[in-house]
Amino acid sequence: MNGRKKMQLLVFMLILAISAIFTGHGSADSIIVLSNGQSVYVPIYSHIYHGDQEKPFELAATLSIRNIDLKKEIRLVSADYFDSDGNFLKKFIENPITLKKLASIRFIIKSSDKTGGSGAKFIVRWESAEYVNPPLIEAVMIATKSQQGISFVSRGQAIKE
Repeated sequence: MNGRKKMQLLVFMLILAISAIFTGHGSADSIIVLSNGQSVYVPIYSHIYHGDQEKPFELAATLSIRNIDLKKEIRLVSADYFDSDGNFLKKFIENPITLKKLASIRFIIKSSDKTGGSGAKFIVRWESAEYVNPPLIEAVMIATKSQQGISFVSRGQAIKE
């Protein structure tokens, strides 16, 4: 093999190696998985503990459900709230709600509502007649006290198709 062919082979192998390293580069998820329904577990914190005495810091929580599909609607079947021990507390959807493409809805847990505890959660069930991008389901927790403020987000996790 002459020097030129060796150089071409080396360049080809280098390009192949680099492309393998950066597969899916530039996107949060390189694989888009469509679904026609799921049950989604969403952690909620009605309070967190701080200090050596483990004092509760009460939080307001917003459950946000966003239909991120560009073309199709989804149907929210249920959004049920449970406490730290897994006991059912409240049903937030009485009848199914249709979320049009790119629409969103929110449900609030007030900071004065301590029933959920630090291990509270929502189970959100949604469905669609067709395969769609699964909705983005998050909880935003926030509180301010004196000059201290805290906020954070927890993202839902599909637990059943």
